[in-house]
Order: sequence, then structure tokens, then C-alpha cells
Amino acid sequence: METKKTPLYDWHLTHGANMVDFGRYNMPLWYPAGAKNEHLAVLTKAGIFDTSHMAAVMISGPGAFELLQLCFTRNLNACIGKKKTPIVPGRAVYGVYLDKYGNLIDDTIVYQISSNRYMTVVNAGMGGEVARHLISCMNPKNTEVIDLTDRIGKIDIQGPASGSILKKVLKNPDNIFENMPYFSFKGDFDQETNTNKTLQFIDDTSALLSRTGYTGEFGFEIFTSADKVAGIWEIIFESGKEFGITPCGLAARDSLRTGATLPLSRQDIGQWPFINNPWTFVLPFNSGQTGFTKEFIGSKILEYMDKADYTYPFAGYDLRKVSASNAKIDAADVLDLKDNKIGMVLTCVTEMGIGRTNGRIYSISSPDKPDGFNPEGLCCGFIKVKSKLAAGEIVNLKDKRRKIEVMIVDSIRPDRTALRPLTEMIRR
Repeated sequence: METKKTPLYDWHLTHGANMVDFGRYNMPLWYPAGAKNEHLAVLTKAGIFDTSHMAAVMISGPGAFELLQLCFTRNLNACIGKKKTPIVPGRAVYGVYLDKYGNLIDDTIVYQISSNRYMTVVNAGMGGEVARHLISCMNPKNTEVIDLTDRIGKIDIQGPASGSILKKVLKNPDNIFENMPYFSFKGDFDQETNTNKTLQFIDDTSALLSRTGYTGEFGFEIFTSADKVAGIWEIIFESGKEFGITPCGLAARDSLRTGATLPLSRQDIGQWPFINNPWTFVLPFNSGQTGFTKEFIGSKILEYMDKADYTYPFAGYDLRKVSASNAKIDAADVLDLKDNKIGMVLTCVTEMGIGRTNGRIYSISSPDKPDGFNPEGLCCGFIKVKSKLAAGEIVNLKDKRRKIEVMIVDSIRPDRTALRPLTEMIRR
């Protein structure tokens, strides 16, 4: 199958990107600055990512809500904030689509654009599959599902300076940033809609600006029409130079998302039951955790499942890594302290923004980091094992090259900035 190119392909080549095939798209793996510097730029300044390989699917009509309630794991009547209020236009929520066996189809963010119009953003190459799944479950008399793969361009700008950079390139930025909590959005990527002028860049391009991202850090995702995305990228990149903006590739994206304890679809969550993992908050458990507040595809299997593997995050003690499940060589085994095999490694990367001092993990962003703290980086990732483990337990990871000791943790990179108030993060 032919490898696709995003609208920013030529820009990547001009700026020296090392390109790779990812999800059937030719994407930058890293730029001349290198993956380590790209990773650290997101933690300290700002990084810009081409994410136009992601796919969007529109769900509209009077039956759209009912369809999502059936196919999407989150209960849209109780999913926003700590009070679990219903989703409303301008808000978004993360969740997953499962098959009838409770296995992953894909993870997604669902955006409610208007009362009967939703957008679901899925991974590269998955737009068609998710659209077909939704169509197979919908009532065609009152619902329409449209796969917008390759018709929308997408840019992520992530890091503490991202808001200050966008303030320079948006029209009426103070109005845009007013009342914009985490997982909210404003505007519309459709250049023809009557509402598109609610958010525009200084070149009059309309866009949907979402306060979300895949790094765990303060930042935004930008959706616009595919023919407009290169112009927006240039505007942001040029305006961001005074803030130290850095173009970032897939390698930094992978290490940042892992450090933020975020999964990679079909690697950390995949063709096994979606249970016993760090992301079950997307399942609509009742208050007693004894069942679900709604029925959805896969719910009956999960609700009565009494035996399934466990997925855990881990952090190591130095930079050394082992092979993971997506490696070309055999993935590393997980061993207990008696060298019994208990599972496999799903992801293993180097998180360059963290280090250990007196047994505690600090981030370069930690406000209470020790004087002179200079993170040397730690390996981290996810494992899948047969039996239950607890945070603080030690296991060994072993591949054909080495054996390393790691600790099971609840979360990997501390003091992430994604949830910080806009007033704290945007320079006035």
C-alpha cells in the first residue's frame, strides 16, 4: 500500500527531518536538533508537531448521541470534570471503542461541536475502520457518519510557552482563552460554516482550537482544512522562534506520551480485554465499581470478566532500555525476582526530563526539585503481566541484550503542566 504524505511533508524535508513510515504516512521521526532536545523543548519551552496523519470522523443527526452512547465507552451523560456533568458543545472527552469481546478497536477523543454534531479523532489509518464500525451500529434514518481522513490538517503545539505563542497569532486571543479549561475547545475547522469566524488566525484562516494533547504538558491541538495547515504551521513556527519553539517528530512524541503515562493504541492497549490497566477511568463504572452506568459494546464481557492480564507503568534507574512489543526483535520478558517469567514489555523508552534523587523521581519541571537538579533520564514504559502487582514492587526486564531492574509506579513523569490554569501559563 502506498505511503501517504501530509501537507507538511515538503517542510519536513526542507528542515532536515529523518522521515519514516508510520501508520501508512511518511512522518518525521526527528529533526537535526535530535529527539532528546525536542523532548526537553516541550517540557521547558514549546514543541510543534505535525499530526495531520490522525483521522477525524464526523457523527451528526438526531441519532448521533445515541450512537456514541452505544459505541463509545464514556457515559456522555456523566463525563465532564469531577462532578461528572453531561458533555456540552465546546467540550471533549477521551475514551475508547471496543468490539463485542471487550477488545480495543481504537482510542479517541470525542468533541461535541453542536447539539447533534460530534467529531471523533482516531489514530492514523483508523478513520475508515472506525467509520465502518459506527455505520454498522447506527440508525441510517437519523444519523450520518462521514470519514474525513486526509481532509483535515492538524497541528499540536505543546509546552509551557504554547499559549503565549498562540496569543501572537490568533485574532482576539483574550476572548479565545477566556474560560477554556482542559479538554475544551473553540472554533470550527470548516471554512464554509457560519460559525467559523469565532476563531481565526491572523491570516483569516478558521480553525478549531482544542486544549488537549498527547504529551501531558500544557498545550493545544489545532484543526483546520488540509489546504490551510501549512500556512498556519509557518505562522506559528515563525512567531514561536522568540520563545524557543522546536519542531518535534514521532520519537519525542513517543517518549513524551509515555512519560505522561498515556497509552499507544494497539501497543499498550490492543487485542485483549480493556480492563486492569491505568486507563479504566474511561469505563463508566458506578460509584461502587460493581458495574457500569450504561450498556455499551463490550460492556457485558468486561463486567463479568474474572480473569485478565494486568498492565502497569514502570520506571527504571538509568537510561538503559530493552526491546518492546513493537520491536523488530523479540520483545523483552518481565521476570519476578526469582527469574520466573510473568509477562512482556509493551513499551520501553527513555524519558529525558526525569531523574532520581534519594529514591524519588523529579522532573525538570518539578517546582521542588533539588538545587542543581539535572535530569539524566530514566527508562520507562508499560508491561503486561499475568498477576496483580503493586506500586513500589521491583521486577526485571530481560531481552537478548540485557537485564534491567525497574519499579512499578502509578505515574511516571511528575508535575506535568496540562492541567495548570491558563492565567498561570500565558504571558500577559
